[in-house]
Amino acid sequence: MAKITKRVVDTAETGTKDYVIWDDELPGFGLRVFASGKRSYVIQYRSRGRSRRYTIGLHGVWTPETARREAKAQLGRVAHGDDPAEEREEDRKALTIKQLCEQYIADMEAGLILGKGGRPKKETTIATDVGRIRRHIIPLLGTRRVRDITKPDMNNLMKDIIAGKTRVTMKTEKLRGKAIVRGGRGTAIRTMGLLGGIFSYAVEAGVIEHNPTHGLRKPKYQVRDRRLSEAEYRVLGGILREAQECDHYRIHADILRLIALTGCRRGEIINLKWSEVDLEGSCLRLVDSKEGSSVRPVGLPVIEYLEDERKRRAGTYVFPGKGLDNAVGNFPQSWKKMFKDTPLWDVTPHVLRHSFASIANDLGFTEITIAALIGHAKGSVTSKYVHTLDSTLIMAADTVSGYVKALLEGVEFRRNTYTLDRQSRQSAIDDMLIEARPTTAV
Repeated sequence: MAKITKRVVDTAETGTKDYVIWDDELPGFGLRVFASGKRSYVIQYRSRGRSRRYTIGLHGVWTPETARREAKAQLGRVAHGDDPAEEREEDRKALTIKQLCEQYIADMEAGLILGKGGRPKKETTIATDVGRIRRHIIPLLGTRRVRDITKPDMNNLMKDIIAGKTRVTMKTEKLRGKAIVRGGRGTAIRTMGLLGGIFSYAVEAGVIEHNPTHGLRKPKYQVRDRRLSEAEYRVLGGILREAQECDHYRIHADILRLIALTGCRRGEIINLKWSEVDLEGSCLRLVDSKEGSSVRPVGLPVIEYLEDERKRRAGTYVFPGKGLDNAVGNFPQSWKKMFKDTPLWDVTPHVLRHSFASIANDLGFTEITIAALIGHAKGSVTSKYVHTLDSTLIMAADTVSGYVKALLEGVEFRRNTYTLDRQSRQSAIDDMLIEARPTTAV
């Protein structure tokens, strides 16, 4: 034994095995000499009846003097009941954000993570969540330990995503496919919402005690309040009629027209199956909408369109793609091309949905009726066992879709009396159509 000084460290000889030179002034402090020639400072102590060794660090990074001070500090902690070696081992085993996210993804794909309405997340939602995890959360926080994350870390993460720090263009599994990751305000809000769910999952698993996203001030969503005017509806009608004359755009124009006449979400129409169409009940019985199973009342113009299409198209989907059992593809690219260089260049399927609801409001229907028409959770008829819809909902669907159809065709529309009889329904709609007036410019 000897006091560990720089001279002792420099003159220590290497052997065939590792050995320790113990300090004669500070019990438990030593220099470990490796067979490879490396040297490190250690302390040896007993904790809860066990002998433990704790490595301070390599010589060069630490000097004998700094290592001695650190040894005194750690041995002082041992005297108060701490166990530095065990704490370090726990730190090494501590779960990282990446590991937590991978566990979350595995449970989500196994249906163990519940989403809206207490139901397992849908495949489309899972794909979106996985994209946000692997393109934003893991690149920015993946190596951090879960238990070390604080609210300021969450605030910095949100700012980084808003600023586009994760902006990148990457290849996808599809042939010549690519994903453009932009970041921004909306992405940051949704990613922080997802991360809050992941941390709640960690709290439930006992990994951490508190969710660091709680109380985080997030920017507000930018409300999309764009709606079509009557003049713009007439322009839209002209664009759709022109597109329907082109084989390449015909089916996509039909999808846009049906969205305009129903207020449905674009995915609900693109993936609409004939098994979900109830012509006699004047409704769509959607199996997998955003709100789960949903019965959606639709107007007579929609029913007549679907009756005609049913005679012409076979297969599983109302709008089939390649093969009878596939839904149509390339819809986003087509509607953007249709509207490019037109006064409606900024119109999206969501604008058509919002415009449908706005017209229903203009016509005086109640908020709960409008919610049922467009499938909001607060008004959606969710029971798949409902066979007969209330006449008020069917009347509302007839009136709003009839009004939209009239605008698309460039004629005026007025409300009239209403009965449930099919012939009377058609007569009522016909009575609402009056002479066309000149189309005004947008």
